[in-house]
Amino acid sequence: MIPKLIFASHNANKTNEIAALLDGLISVVSLYDIGFIEEIIEHGNTLHENAAIKANAVFQTTSLNCFADDTGLLVDALNGAPGVFSARYAGLEKDTLKNNEKLLHNLINIENRRARFMTVIQLIWENNSYTFEGVLEGNIGLNPIGNAGFGYDPIFIPVGSDRSLAQMDLNEKNTISHRAKAFRKMMLFLREKLKN
Repeated sequence: MIPKLIFASHNANKTNEIAALLDGLISVVSLYDIGFIEEIIEHGNTLHENAAIKANAVFQTTSLNCFADDTGLLVDALNGAPGVFSARYAGLEKDTLKNNEKLLHNLINIENRRARFMTVIQLIWENNSYTFEGVLEGNIGLNPIGNAGFGYDPIFIPVGSDRSLAQMDLNEKNTISHRAKAFRKMMLFLREKLKN
């Protein structure tokens, strides 16, 4: 029987995407799948804190194996902003276009455009907590380019590339992305655990 792992999210699309990354190793279910309808307030000051808040909230309610993730864009010249506020950088409505516009505006006349995407996963497995990170280094472009992807993808150019993430197809993006790197680490960990 395939072990079940609860993903601390109500987003069915994201759950399916992650289930695909975990390659049938484990059955991933969303909060909706288990009838967990409460909203978990992310009040942490870091990606690590928010991932832990979400995972712990689910574990305290269900006592089942679970995980949560949090992702942010950290820009050197802005002291790591937008960071934990990446989704709501330009306001609570989480408007991607406005977030990109605000970020580009805040970098006008700034030469250092180094940035990184970071995903943090908090896994609670058999009553123990484990953390996995994935980082994608890059630079913020001068203008949005490309129609694929989401969020800050049109203005983020990975190191070693001359194209934004929004100019890459999903397969290409998934070979380098911060999220995929973090989930690969978790998958390797779980493979080892499931051998024993």
